[in-house]
Amino acid sequence: MNKDYITVTQLTHYIKYKIDNDTHLQEVYLKGEISNFKAHTRGHYYFTIKDENSRISAIMFSSNARNVKFIPEDGMKVLVTGRISVYEATGGYQIYVNDMQEDGVGNLYVAFEQLKKKLAAEGLFAPEHKKKIPRIPKRVGVVTASTGAAIRDIISTINRRFPLTEIYLFPCLVQGEQAKDDIVRQIKRAENFDLDVLIVGRGGGSIEDLWAFNEEVVAHAIYECPIPVISAVGHEIDFTIADFVADLRAPTPTGAAEIAVPSKTDVMSYIDQLEIRLQKSLTSLLERKKQKLEELKHSYILKNPLELYSAKEQKLDYLLEQLTNKVKQVLVNKNHKYETLMQAHVLKNPLTILEKPTQKYQLLLNKLEALSPLKTLQRGYTIVKKDGRAITEKKQLKYKDQLEVTFQDGNVLVEVIK
Repeated sequence: MNKDYITVTQLTHYIKYKIDNDTHLQEVYLKGEISNFKAHTRGHYYFTIKDENSRISAIMFSSNARNVKFIPEDGMKVLVTGRISVYEATGGYQIYVNDMQEDGVGNLYVAFEQLKKKLAAEGLFAPEHKKKIPRIPKRVGVVTASTGAAIRDIISTINRRFPLTEIYLFPCLVQGEQAKDDIVRQIKRAENFDLDVLIVGRGGGSIEDLWAFNEEVVAHAIYECPIPVISAVGHEIDFTIADFVADLRAPTPTGAAEIAVPSKTDVMSYIDQLEIRLQKSLTSLLERKKQKLEELKHSYILKNPLELYSAKEQKLDYLLEQLTNKVKQVLVNKNHKYETLMQAHVLKNPLTILEKPTQKYQLLLNKLEALSPLKTLQRGYTIVKKDGRAITEKKQLKYKDQLEVTFQDGNVLVEVIK
């Protein structure tokens, strides 16, 4: 049976022909969120338009891009008009955009970027603040809606991978005006349950649906939580402030459950590895001890134990001999000093010690006697005093002054008559 094979190019060309000739695809009106936006140097726009479930590549040539009244950015909600066609080089279909307008949700993305920048500056995203997720947690908490696919996926995944783990659900609102406060309240409540890890998140949705996880109060609650936190918000392409501040980000709620607990196979493999390492460690330890024992058994000291004491005895004899010699030397030195003292002149003539001081004393005594006023009086001199003070000059006296004159043998009172 003959089969006609065609090339990939032929197939792609045929698909492109079919799409290009489908009148329903010639003018398509799409709304969605911009992501992966890139402005080419030639003026063309390349980007992706996505919603909560799907995405499509888009291109807007410069001839149309110059008419756009705003600067497109990731996260903006837009309304686009264009045609669907196939880019044959990759075989992918895409929309060729003719017109693009804001859908009114661009402000949310601006607020997201502003808060992200603020919290980053405050250090809430710093790697050094990230807590380590335990290898085998006993208790896992989940802050999410009590109904919906997210909690079902998390519970089923944990039970399948590691059923020994206990799951604690902290139900909360995950969208709407009251959601942020409810999420914070349940995170605080979870801190009282001795959990090993906490999953915080919800299933996919639009940027408005996920906005509760972009609130500053939620970010601070996650940052301040003492339990390691895994964020599980939306789909893999969705990013929220909670993802940046959490200790670990999971692409989906199911992914968070897979990160939070190990699989039974992984645990058994880990136990096997520990057993192998333990056996190797014990074997190595026993080998080292056996080697040490053999070295001791064949050591010279154990074979000749008396040698140990012989060396000590020899050292003791040496020390005793040194001590004896030292004592003898001290006694000889002391005896020599004693003999020297006994032969000293002072010991034989002790009075000679007093001769020199006596001579010095007599000399001083003679000097004092020579300077004594009494000696002066013995030579015929007198001392004249007025009011108890010695008179040395005539001008110190006046008529009728009473004077006291001291002689060798006594005093007399006299009066100045002229």
